[in-house]
Amino acid sequence: MKHLLIRSGKSPFHVPTTTEVIQQDLIGTNSGNLLFSDAVHKLLLTPDTDVTSNGIKTDYSKERAARINEEYDAFVVPLANAFRPSFEASLNRLTRLIEQLTIPVVVIGVGAQVAADYDTERLKAIEPSVKKFMKAVLKRSASVGVRGELTAGYLNDLGFKDVDIIGCPSMFLHGDTFPAIRTIDAGITDASRIAINVSPDAARVGPIAEIARRAYERFDDLVYYAQNLTDAELLFWGDTSVEKGLNPELPTAGAHGLLRDDKTRVPTDPYGWMAELRERDFAFGTRIHGNIAALLAGTPAVVLVHDSRTLELCRYFGIPHEMLADQPADMDPAKVYENADFSGLHTGHQERWDRFVRFLDRNDLKNTYTHGDGGAAFEKRMADLDLPPSIRMWDGSDDGAYAYRFAWLHERADIARKRLDGAVRRATELKERNDELAGEVERLEKRLSGLERRVAAMDKRPMARLGGVFKGRGGRG
Repeated sequence: MKHLLIRSGKSPFHVPTTTEVIQQDLIGTNSGNLLFSDAVHKLLLTPDTDVTSNGIKTDYSKERAARINEEYDAFVVPLANAFRPSFEASLNRLTRLIEQLTIPVVVIGVGAQVAADYDTERLKAIEPSVKKFMKAVLKRSASVGVRGELTAGYLNDLGFKDVDIIGCPSMFLHGDTFPAIRTIDAGITDASRIAINVSPDAARVGPIAEIARRAYERFDDLVYYAQNLTDAELLFWGDTSVEKGLNPELPTAGAHGLLRDDKTRVPTDPYGWMAELRERDFAFGTRIHGNIAALLAGTPAVVLVHDSRTLELCRYFGIPHEMLADQPADMDPAKVYENADFSGLHTGHQERWDRFVRFLDRNDLKNTYTHGDGGAAFEKRMADLDLPPSIRMWDGSDDGAYAYRFAWLHERADIARKRLDGAVRRATELKERNDELAGEVERLEKRLSGLERRVAAMDKRPMARLGGVFKGRGGRG
């Protein structure tokens, strides 16, 4: 039996509570991470291979590295847009762990993140970290699997040639088959069931805030799928933005209509997420995995591209997309759907799957479609799970989490009290030390004053003696 360790927030078969997801950050700050890590888990689970989740946080201690070397045969690392400045510290921690491993390390689906113009100049500052990471990985694998053309070119320019373009593993959840996309014969109407997704940082590129607002006003049956941990925390705790009279442009506060009217959800499990999206007629927005989840559910979706991480995946997989920067504020989702061509998802899928399998073979990883039951056992286990619905806005009623909220607040209050006590103690110690130093300074000043008087007296005695000598000589003359 081959034992694989995979970097992921949780095992696909673990069904956590909402409070566990939030407390432990089991989504790795973004629900989309679970979509591709679950896909890798399914793909690599074969009759003679088991897969264990390592969690999303990196413990690079010598003890942890030694345990990994002893208990596992390979470390599999699915990544997304890891080559970006804000991820550098995490990348460095991962590198420190990998450098201590003696087993193979296989990176699947890593990508660089820059603007949609593919200008990698902003990545100059992290080049040393990227190079160190790549060197550590390639010492332990045959090649690195990347998301698309931009990332491959970026790494090639840094001197790394053992790079395979494989896209995102989430698109291979069903192996060499991609789900048929439902056709909406009547097109998109005001009565359509719509799912939207929004990346707050996309507002710098195009009118996503206005597009979301107009969709909210037009479609009665609309759900906004947020993905960040901060979104989950907002839904779970609520905020005071309504009472403050705020009017946020983006759905990042409770006063926004999408939250105020309970139209916002945060998925905590990919299969539950896809089940919900299966009930939608059309999905669109800036989130790549939010739209991939819809496509995997057979729901037509279009990505509003705002950066390289979304663009290179759309180009590689033939995912319908529009450039966000080119969209007017009154963009019509009905026309976006009419213009979408979903044929590329299927016509090139077999070739892309074959390329992905060659990458796995090259790195000595078996897959369930070639060496197993095609994921049947995995799917059965998932079907038997009682998956939770996506998190929705808390209305203040008893949702079964009061005990957690009180415990959380108590812990934070206790931490704050201990910090305050510590600060008071340190302030007292500093005051006492300051008083001691002030006393020492006073004593030194007194000693210095005494020394100055003695020196002054000593200076006068020689002069007095000399004066007497001269006076005596004058008398004899």
